[in-house]
Amino acid sequence: MKAEEKKTKLIVENRRARHDFHIFRRLETGMVLTGTEVKSVRQGHFSIGEAYVTVKGGELFLVGAHISPYEQGNRFNPDPVRDRKLLAHKHEIVQLEAAVQQKGMTLVPLKAYFSGGRVKLEIGLARGKKLHDKREVIRERAVERDIERRIKDQGRK
Repeated sequence: MKAEEKKTKLIVENRRARHDFHIFRRLETGMVLTGTEVKSVRQGHFSIGEAYVTVKGGELFLVGAHISPYEQGNRFNPDPVRDRKLLAHKHEIVQLEAAVQQKGMTLVPLKAYFSGGRVKLEIGLARGKKLHDKREVIRERAVERDIERRIKDQGRK
């Protein structure tokens, strides 16, 4: 393999997912896209903020992601919010499906990126955070910032 093929280029990241969910497991999947969708994604017209992943018939699907139609495309551009198939190994899909059904977890898209010219989607097995969990994380960040600030001020004196 060439060094170029191993490079990754971030397309979009769902930072809101880290705020709203506890992520227990991450998985890299491929995406089945049409040619004009790939061109649109290369231009950065891709949104996964309100998307989620579901298992239908033993296959993974990305639901609710928006890929804007390619401007130079023809009249056969696909629907911008259609369900898109994700590619993963069968045993991984079975494990994810079992976890979602038994433990009340959900599958959320975390980030999309190019890897070797192919669009990859990182999904996470997650459980939603409660309001008090979110407040606790905010409080911990504030305490850490305060400690860092005091350490920095002590170093100046």
